[in-house]
Amino acid sequence: MANPYLQVLRTPHALPMVLAAFVGRLPLSMVGLGCVLLVASETGSYGLGGAVAAVGALTTALAGPLIGRLADTHGQRRVLLPVLAVFVAAGAVFIAAVRDGWPTWTVFAAAGVAGTCIPPVSSMIRVRWTHLLRGSHRLHTALAMESVVDELVFIAGPVLVTFLSTTGHATSGVVTAFTLAAVGSLLFAAQRRTEPPPAPHEHRNGPSPMRIDGLKVLFVVGAAVGAVLGTLEIALVAFADENGVRSMSGVLIAGLAVGSMASGIGWGTFHWRLPLRLRLAGVLIALTVLSVPLLVIRDVWLMVPFVVLAGIAVSPSLISSFSLAELLVPRAAVTEAFTWIGTSLALGVAIGASLAGKIVDVSGANAAFVVATVAAAVAAVVVTLGQRQLHVPAEHAPTPALAR
Repeated sequence: MANPYLQVLRTPHALPMVLAAFVGRLPLSMVGLGCVLLVASETGSYGLGGAVAAVGALTTALAGPLIGRLADTHGQRRVLLPVLAVFVAAGAVFIAAVRDGWPTWTVFAAAGVAGTCIPPVSSMIRVRWTHLLRGSHRLHTALAMESVVDELVFIAGPVLVTFLSTTGHATSGVVTAFTLAAVGSLLFAAQRRTEPPPAPHEHRNGPSPMRIDGLKVLFVVGAAVGAVLGTLEIALVAFADENGVRSMSGVLIAGLAVGSMASGIGWGTFHWRLPLRLRLAGVLIALTVLSVPLLVIRDVWLMVPFVVLAGIAVSPSLISSFSLAELLVPRAAVTEAFTWIGTSLALGVAIGASLAGKIVDVSGANAAFVVATVAAAVAAVVVTLGQRQLHVPAEHAPTPALAR
């Protein structure tokens, strides 16, 4: 039987698009952590570093839907290029502000502008797959593959930014992240043959997809998963620091992504009979349970396998959420719907990073993991109670793999 991922990659013009998007979204896993490491190195405060990262994530959350709507209306390339220019300029100001001791408000302002304009390559490529494969059974595999690529990003990115920030100059990680964003986004924008056409008429006159009850449930899920990721990003760095091996923080974060990527690969190849909404509830319950041991583990090397286990439930949660969103919203609003999920993820990261940073400063790293457990539990309850809102009409489910 042919590998379904290879079948997806054989889609005309797909491989260059995927490679460009991989480079372009590496900064998603590098900017926040790089900012934390840089600010903590200069000030000694994880609380301040987490707050700065949270501001960037929050502005990403607020701006994401607008950028998604503009991309739907005017085309991805026309929106991506000016957004990228502002992102790079804001990054340069942020680095200068931290290094040269500018007033604290300038650090937060630059982080906020950079967060507003971080290139939304991850959402855009999912929309391109929807454009290329709509109605095909391969779309489910393509969306699963994108979640796997996201996890690969979260394996390579943290290790790279931690290595650069802790072995070279503290700014090296952030500079590399912004450089990769520029190169990857430019290459992605150059992939004109996979870009979906703009839908100006439908989108200017249509309501926001957030009026759909099911997408509101998925927004909560995205925020919860983001809070888990934001919490772990801060708490694992602090945990390694408390144990005197700060350079291990990238390995710990990569361990989370390894578990998530492994489960995502299997998730995308399995032909499910269980409805998507029930799968989502199940993996969120699993995420809650698997995060509990992190509260009590004290040894770095023992933490690694438990972080991998916790990661197993992350990618399936995102795959199920994006798959449900694609089925629940009108075709012309898919970019905006995906961006709303991305927005909720960023909002969750902001909340998780901010809360975790404050708890680390007061009570230590292990105590901060409780934020992840609570967030996952809230999402599990919301999805369990919101099964009716997540029901996909039969006419919107093109294949058994995306069944109700």
